Amino acid sequence: MVSTPPAEGFPDARSRVLAWRALVLGSLAQAIVTIVVAGPAFLIPLLREKEAFSLATAGTAAASTSLGMVFTLVLWGAVADRRGERLALSAGLLACAAGTALGVVLAQAGALHRPLPLIGVLALAGAAGASVNSATGRVVAGWFPRSQRGTAMGARQMAQPLGTAVAAVLVPPLADAMGVLGFFLLTSGLCLVIGIACRLGIVDPPRPARTELPEPGAAEGGACGEAVSEAADCEPTGSPEPAFSSRPAADVNPYRADSFLLRIHAASALLVIPQFAFATFGLVWLMDSQGMAAATAGLVVGAAQLAGAGARFAMGRVSDLAPSRVVVLRIVAWSACVLSALVAAVSLGLLPVVAAIVFLLASAASVADNGLALTSIAEGAGYRWSGKAMGIQNTGQHALGAGVGPALGLLIAANGYPIAMLCVAAAPAAASFLVPRADVERS
Repeated sequence: MVSTPPAEGFPDARSRVLAWRALVLGSLAQAIVTIVVAGPAFLIPLLREKEAFSLATAGTAAASTSLGMVFTLVLWGAVADRRGERLALSAGLLACAAGTALGVVLAQAGALHRPLPLIGVLALAGAAGASVNSATGRVVAGWFPRSQRGTAMGARQMAQPLGTAVAAVLVPPLADAMGVLGFFLLTSGLCLVIGIACRLGIVDPPRPARTELPEPGAAEGGACGEAVSEAADCEPTGSPEPAFSSRPAADVNPYRADSFLLRIHAASALLVIPQFAFATFGLVWLMDSQGMAAATAGLVVGAAQLAGAGARFAMGRVSDLAPSRVVVLRIVAWSACVLSALVAAVSLGLLPVVAAIVFLLASAASVADNGLALTSIAEGAGYRWSGKAMGIQNTGQHALGAGVGPALGLLIAANGYPIAMLCVAAAPAAASFLVPRADVERS
């Protein structure tokens, strides 16, 4: 009997199946948690009109899911590193289902008409759902070979703008019909279903042997490498080796080796400013500055998120083909700067068609970097540190992103949209100078 040869880069057919299953389930989990995180931004019109929240207060509520994530991202990353991706992923999703179910109970009790209870329950849901950010990135990086990792990570990162697009379409009508209760009913059910599916369907990638880095100049050899101490043994070979590395993982802190990870973290934190700005205030900007109806503005925001999904996938593929991922990342940063500045310029007049096109392009550019940065983080951190490194990466992004809502709300109220969006454009310009000059890859 002739067996089907495995796909290029995969050690066997089983690895290929498990990799794609992990990518599909991980992407669905990421999309659903994105609805939890991004959905509150589409409650802003409801909170302003029916609950009499100020724009800054409503922006704070919209950012509270990101604020909750800040406190748990590194912890969930450590759980994924030590206990496995499936445990971290399923536990976080089921906890997020419980947190949003608490929102259902509080909404029915009439306890969410004040800012603090609403902010608290949204932050709790964000803290639980944070497991998805590290665990799904780690499981994709673990199963896919380097030649396909950027594309796979870009596909996984498509889930975030797609989730935001779904939220843009579903949350406003649910809010009109049921208030905040509709949002919590939707998200609690989705998190419960995908949490169970990930528990049943995700398989953790095999872990490479624990060893120290070889001395500089030492030759590599065999499965364990000739430079490895004789006291260090290879892991059992009953399961396929990780597709992304043929060397044992280095048990060393990558943050002490060089500044590569820190520079990616800093650049990514700045690049998230336009992403959060457009996700939080895009709907309101189209309504206030361009006179669009809420339904029309929601469709534009949804289309922008679909464009962003395509941009993430495309940049992931380009990074697999390009000589350097970080060069692609720098180009994306400059594109986000220029297009964000165009949003500021369009804010000066009433040009709804032009505004929709510019907003779509700027939103796509603002999210195109995420997959690139996470792939570089996974490669630069090495297998044993990738979960924590992705947690640190996302912590910086969400910590800064959590401040975008209230800060930009105050800036818009004080100076208007043109000045506020021009300030947003400065962030990716600064980020471009922080992007490292060359890629780093550790096993």
